[in-house]
Amino acid sequence: MSAQFNEQFSTYTHQFAAAAARANRLALESAETIFGVQLKTFEKNVDATTAFFGELAEVRDLDSYKTLWPKGVQIAKDNTERLVAAGQEVFGLALKTGEAFGQLAKAQYEAATDNVQATVAKATKAAKAAK
Repeated sequence: MSAQFNEQFSTYTHQFAAAAARANRLALESAETIFGVQLKTFEKNVDATTAFFGELAEVRDLDSYKTLWPKGVQIAKDNTERLVAAGQEVFGLALKTGEAFGQLAKAQYEAATDNVQATVAKATKAAKAAK
């Protein structure tokens, strides 16, 4: 009986470790993708803002400032739109990751249920045979 328990415990431990490794890999892949999206957005925003400040530094009269004002507003708007789009993309990626975690948990639950049902059926069959 003890050997059977040890074998089952070893099997469950192995399954848990495999599921944990898959969950860890999934989390790391998700974090890497999210970081990439945010970094790309940050890079585009910094490039646009730096280019604008370069133009702003070259301005020497009031009329040039007046012509740059709408461009600055447009750059701020574009930067904000990129940030919002990146936030939405990150949210979507987080939802997909959550769904993948749910599927992983569901698969583990179903495997455990099947195992328990098989063990119960086996024990019931053995009990009937012993009578």
